[in-house]
Amino acid sequence: MLRATITTMRSGNPVLQDSTFTDISQRGYVQPMTLTGVVNRSVLMLLLVAATAAGVWSYSGSHPAVMYPAVMTGALGGFLVAMATSFKRSWAPVTAPIYAVLEGLFIGGISMVMEQRFPGLVLQAVLLTFGVMFALLAAYQSRIIRPSETFKSVIVGATFGILVVYLVSMGVQLFFHTAIPLIFDTGPVGITFSLVVVGIAALNLVLDFDFIEHGITYGAPKWMEWYAAFGLTVTLVWLYIEILRLLAKTRRS
Repeated sequence: MLRATITTMRSGNPVLQDSTFTDISQRGYVQPMTLTGVVNRSVLMLLLVAATAAGVWSYSGSHPAVMYPAVMTGALGGFLVAMATSFKRSWAPVTAPIYAVLEGLFIGGISMVMEQRFPGLVLQAVLLTFGVMFALLAAYQSRIIRPSETFKSVIVGATFGILVVYLVSMGVQLFFHTAIPLIFDTGPVGITFSLVVVGIAALNLVLDFDFIEHGITYGAPKWMEWYAAFGLTVTLVWLYIEILRLLAKTRRS
């Protein structure tokens, strides 16, 4: 019964999937995953992201040449570490902090570029990101939002759809040196697309909260606190980048 119940869980976050807890009932873990543990590790992950981003921001002010290497290292390294962690979840206590540092490199470089073009944009994006997170957390805890199976399926499908669009866009830019028209422009279609992506990214937080709650309920192993924190960080980083992109579009328009 436990195994059947756990396998029904789903998260829109690509790193938090149905199979994550499927073997838990077969193992005799002494220390289970706790909410306090997840919160502590999530805070640590976000501090690592923020500290690294602040370091890149500060250093690139006098050494602007480091921004591009920081962004590329963070983007590529973060992707590789995220994939490794997704396929080998037990590595999370080691790989999750590494991912946070790499994402800090990426966010620090991107944020500096955006701030130079649009002063004040980064602070707005940070405040909106955490505002959305706490608003959705409050709605989830008060049971205003409860993700049904249909809700989860829609968000999962939309998330992977967005991923496909971004992969196609990268291919178009790489081989044809141009961007997909309309959706990445600053016109009404482009802004609407970004609004939809921000909404999907935000709703992934609801699925992540649900995933964490189920992990605690079913006694996931202690190391899963790191994996849960990792998954939540992935979503928050994505949400921040999309909000930054949306704000930049509105400034340009």
